[in-house]
Amino acid sequence: MNDITRKSDEITRRNFAATLARRCLGVSMVPAFAGLGNQAWAAAASGGKADRVIYLYMSGGMSHIDTLDPKPNTGVQGPTKTIKTPVPGVLLSEHMPSLAKMLKQVTLIRSMSSEQGAHAPGRYLAHTSYSPRATIRHPAMGSWMLHELGQKNKNIPGNIVVAGGSNHPGAGYMDLKYGPLPIGDVGTGIPNSELLRGVTEAQFNKRLSLVSKFGKRFYDLYPHKKVKGYGEMYTDAIRLMRSEDLKAFDITQEDQKTRDKYGKDKFGQGCLLARRLIERDVRFVEVGYGGWDTHNENFDRIPEKVPVLDKALSALIQDLKTRGLLSKTLVVLTSEFGRSPKINERSGRDHHPAAFTTVLAGAGVKQGYVHGASDKIGHGVDKDPVRVQDFNATIAKIVGIDTKKEVFSATRRPFTVADDGEPVAEVLA
Repeated sequence: MNDITRKSDEITRRNFAATLARRCLGVSMVPAFAGLGNQAWAAAASGGKADRVIYLYMSGGMSHIDTLDPKPNTGVQGPTKTIKTPVPGVLLSEHMPSLAKMLKQVTLIRSMSSEQGAHAPGRYLAHTSYSPRATIRHPAMGSWMLHELGQKNKNIPGNIVVAGGSNHPGAGYMDLKYGPLPIGDVGTGIPNSELLRGVTEAQFNKRLSLVSKFGKRFYDLYPHKKVKGYGEMYTDAIRLMRSEDLKAFDITQEDQKTRDKYGKDKFGQGCLLARRLIERDVRFVEVGYGGWDTHNENFDRIPEKVPVLDKALSALIQDLKTRGLLSKTLVVLTSEFGRSPKINERSGRDHHPAAFTTVLAGAGVKQGYVHGASDKIGHGVDKDPVRVQDFNATIAKIVGIDTKKEVFSATRRPFTVADDGEPVAEVLA
């Protein structure tokens, strides 16, 4: 035991946790819970219109001109045609027929802008409201929701990221318990969430007891918050393993008609998983959909990508409404920036942070409303500008997070959920 403890200094805490789970417990699901929240305390009343969020992130910079803010009869539109919607005077891309029909159920913000024009800092700003700093990592919105509003279901993580990539900010400077549970493959859910072959329940319980004793000794020697956080992580992971809520991650339990409605692709199935999770009172589910970096062949890729988004987003909103969940769920669609009106020599569009469009639907927002406007060719904001920080402050307002409340990092530096952002009052219902 002493030898093991001394050697633990030579490896990272994450590797220590993974090795311990595999060798001692006979289960390998635990390392996936790199940010599983502490669920030992009851949920607080949010005070907002929504108490859960489905956050759809279009990684790579989705072209607003070819999706949500087309510019017909201009030299920038290219071959992408437009279609009418039930909202007078509002057009969408021809590749979004399903969303066009239900546009009276959502809000478009067509006056977004970002201060970051590169992918990594743009993604970081979108998720955290702060520009990257070498000295600190800021928490994303899901972590803020857990920190401020608490866990709703004690058996299941309250912050989950589906296909979010490896650069997600996670809990940032907040405790590990507020970080997201990452799900890489929707089809497999949480992999290895059963006992390893040959390990009986009795053996598992005995190993848990031994690990508990070992963990106490280790923590007594290294009484750090993150070490304690990993201990809490094990407790939460084991609770989920033995809970009926684990079935929420198994989308094969949905009938084939429902699965087909969302689309057979990974993003569509990810949106279906998100719906299943918020049904189990998960606070925040992010679903990523990458590949929007269309510097090349924009007009070949857009007809492939946008219908996937259109089908999944429309199915999600309608499904939530049918099940009575939309009245307490906020659906968010965003990206790090838009793409340039100018079509480059490779038939593509380049990074464009000066103007882009986002979507809000569900609890707390107006229906059939378009806020702001970009200019004639979609190059800049022409009316009612909204910064990324303001957009995030609006999300925070809707779920009941105080946008002025300061939370302190380990170095006692104060931060707020949306930096200096102000909620966009006009979009609130």
